[in-house]
Amino acid sequence: MDDAATPLKTTLSAKPVDASPCGGARPYHHGDLQRALVLAALRVLEREGPQALSLRAVAREAGVSPAAPYHHFKDKNELLLAVAEEGFQGLSDALKEGFESDPRHSLSTIGVAYVKYARANPALYRVMYDCSRNEDAMPESTHIDEKSGFQLVKQAMIRAGADANDYLGLELACVAAWCGAHGVAEMANFVQFKPLIEALGGEEAFYRGVMRHIGLPREDPETLG
Repeated sequence: MDDAATPLKTTLSAKPVDASPCGGARPYHHGDLQRALVLAALRVLEREGPQALSLRAVAREAGVSPAAPYHHFKDKNELLLAVAEEGFQGLSDALKEGFESDPRHSLSTIGVAYVKYARANPALYRVMYDCSRNEDAMPESTHIDEKSGFQLVKQAMIRAGADANDYLGLELACVAAWCGAHGVAEMANFVQFKPLIEALGGEEAFYRGVMRHIGLPREDPETLG
C-alpha cells in the first residue's frame, strides 16, 4: 500500500487516528505517561513514517527525558505493539460507524469503512500488520471483544443470512471478509484497477463492488443499485 495515499473524501468518512498536534511536540506534564507516549508515537508515525519511530524520538516528541519511556516499554518492539493496538482500536471504531441498522447494506459498508481507514492511515496500518506478523497474531481483543471490528463483521454476516449456529462456516466467512478487505486496502491504488474504478464511478463504488463479489452472504439485490 502506498504510504503517500491520502484520505478519501467520500460520504462515509474514514477518520485518521487523532494524533494531533502534528506541527510540534506537546510536552507531557502529568497524568498517564504511557498514554502520552503512545500518542507521541502516533504523531511521529504520521509525520515521519515507521522508520522514524524510536523510544528516543517518542520521548522528545512527548517532552520527557530519554529514559522516561523505559518505565513503560522495555524496547521499541513493546512501543510498536502499543501503537498497533491503538490502530486496531481505531479500526474497530471506524467499522462501528459503517455498521448500518439496515442489514441489506451493513456488510459492504463495513468493508468500505475498513478500506478507507487503511487508506487514510497508511503508516499506522503498516505498523498494525507488521506487528501482527511478528507476533503471529492480532491483538486478542480483535477476535474476542464483542465490540471489536471482527465481531461486527460476524453480526453483519448473521444479518445477511449466515447461520449463527454454523460455527465453522461463520468463522470462515468472517475470515474471508476480513482478508478480502485487507487485500483491497493493500492493492487499491494498483494501476490495473483504474479502468474498473472509472467504469464504476469512483473508488468507493469499486470497494463496494469488490466486497459484493468475494463469496459473502448476499445483500438484498434490490438495494444494490
